[in-house]
Amino acid sequence: MIGIIGVIVIFIMVFGGYIAAGGKMAIILKSLPYELMIIGGAAIGAFVISNDVPAIRHTLKDIGKVFKGPTWRPEDYRDLLCLLFELIRLARQNPVGLEEHIEAPAESTIFANYPRILKDKEAIDLICDTLRSASMNYDDPHQVEEVLEKRMDSNRESALHSSHALQAMADGLPALGIVAAVLGVIKTMGSIDQPPEILGRLIGGALVGTFLGVFLAYGIVGPFAAKVGDVTQEDAHFYQLIREVLVANLHSHATNICIEVGRQNTPSHIRPSFSELEEALKDVKQREAV
Repeated sequence: MIGIIGVIVIFIMVFGGYIAAGGKMAIILKSLPYELMIIGGAAIGAFVISNDVPAIRHTLKDIGKVFKGPTWRPEDYRDLLCLLFELIRLARQNPVGLEEHIEAPAESTIFANYPRILKDKEAIDLICDTLRSASMNYDDPHQVEEVLEKRMDSNRESALHSSHALQAMADGLPALGIVAAVLGVIKTMGSIDQPPEILGRLIGGALVGTFLGVFLAYGIVGPFAAKVGDVTQEDAHFYQLIREVLVANLHSHATNICIEVGRQNTPSHIRPSFSELEEALKDVKQREAV
């Protein structure tokens, strides 16, 4: 929602200020389709050249993050801690019983209680792979932490590609605006014998290209790239929480301590309170007792 508000404010302030100063939209609207074709077409073409098909699809999908915001809500972090609590406790009480849950999470009664988390393949794979490795005696906490850190760095770098691709497009748009403006000047020079009022309109139309390139770069595409990057970094906290809890488990801390380590390493604006988490864990224990 905040993304939509931001876009509306940009358009109102830029074009409202132009009109309030006595500017006429007619010359912009007349040149806009052709300038947009040159600038937008060249930008899209450069984007396609610079990225493969999966990256293009990924970027187009991630544009929605500008308006939707982060994937994970504060209650999802609470649910993740509850899920990890159930799995760690089961791993210590009944290691054999844990196997059926981590080998087939889609059929697990534990994972079924957390449908939003179950839909995320990376989160499920991260949890199951780490618990499976621990059951195979690959349980040195320092080695596991290093492996998980490298895995998450790789995933984060891949996820940030959309932001980098959009920023690269934003960086090129002002130059493409100049290209469109130069073409407009070339067109104007072909009408150099025309009266000043006609030449003025032609030059004004040519300058629309420069305006459009800079406006799209710093008013639209650049902020989109920054927002996609911020949302991606925000969502990365979810996977970092998994790492913190599972590594604490390998240090043989008590289950409640493992969960508290994860809670305290979660950023404050999405961190469940101690009492909120305590109530959620009580519900988990009651569900297990039934």
